[in-house]
Amino acid sequence: MTTAIALTAGDPAGVGPELLVRMLVELRAETAEDVAVISSREELAAGIADAGIDTDVDGLLDPAHIRLIEIDHPWPRARGEVGAEAGRWALDGLQKALALHEAGEVAGLVFGPLNKTSLHLAGMTEPDEMRWFENRLGAAAAVSEVNVSTTFWTSRVTSHVALREVADLVTPQSVRESALLLHRLLVAAGVSSPRLAVCALNPHAGEHGLFGDEEVTAIAPGVALAAETGVDVVGPFPCDTLFRRGFDGTFDGIVTMYHDQGQIALKTAAFDGGVTLEAGLVLPICTPAHGTAFDIVGTGTASMTSTRNAYHLARKLVAGAW
Repeated sequence: MTTAIALTAGDPAGVGPELLVRMLVELRAETAEDVAVISSREELAAGIADAGIDTDVDGLLDPAHIRLIEIDHPWPRARGEVGAEAGRWALDGLQKALALHEAGEVAGLVFGPLNKTSLHLAGMTEPDEMRWFENRLGAAAAVSEVNVSTTFWTSRVTSHVALREVADLVTPQSVRESALLLHRLLVAAGVSSPRLAVCALNPHAGEHGLFGDEEVTAIAPGVALAAETGVDVVGPFPCDTLFRRGFDGTFDGIVTMYHDQGQIALKTAAFDGGVTLEAGLVLPICTPAHGTAFDIVGTGTASMTSTRNAYHLARKLVAGAW
């Protein structure tokens, strides 16, 4: 059974080509792990120029372990801007990765940062890449974007939806599924007995219904349902204090109710190094938690930390009980 990882640069107009090249340099120097690079020689050459690295495309590749799977249409040359061609290139790369997985040639995927506007200009109809993957791969249970820092993980009951829709989507079942998903992922990553906590939705956890009743009617029942399965999970707690207990190591994972509830905390305390995991699918799919950084394209200053962490998390999950 293969343990190879597929790598794509994501949006070619952003810092993805630079990050992909830097990752390949590290892999050539440090490992003999198998990877399939879904790109083109032109994109890799642009990444080399962006990174300012003294090598050529062949110097990034290794016939034994690092092979290039070329996208079969011209690489879009526009850099640092939104565009349909960039979105199509990014989607084509992801589609090739899924085809390689279907053929049994890769076991996981790491993709560079994407621009959702470019993806939609290219014809993507789903709200985000998570749902795009779900529609092509299917899922046996709940799917969610999970965010990973060096300290703790977060899952989301809701994600890329309008804030006005969140309360209606928070149900006992959705809370339960988000907690179970986070528990399974932490176990797969090597945490034998994950300790989980669940965020409230309303200020002060609703103050027993004074500021909203979702904690009473949906979140606490969902926590109880998850705990009945043997998961170590408690809550709901006010989120303005709960994250301190995540960062100090009290909890391994926190279930959040909506996108920014967890993202603000993680990106404030641990922006450099964060990873987003597209969870609940048939293979591990990881990406750096930052964006395309159009403003620094070509400056050679993109940080490798999140991309490196995304690769090593995918590698760990491929080796674990995914």
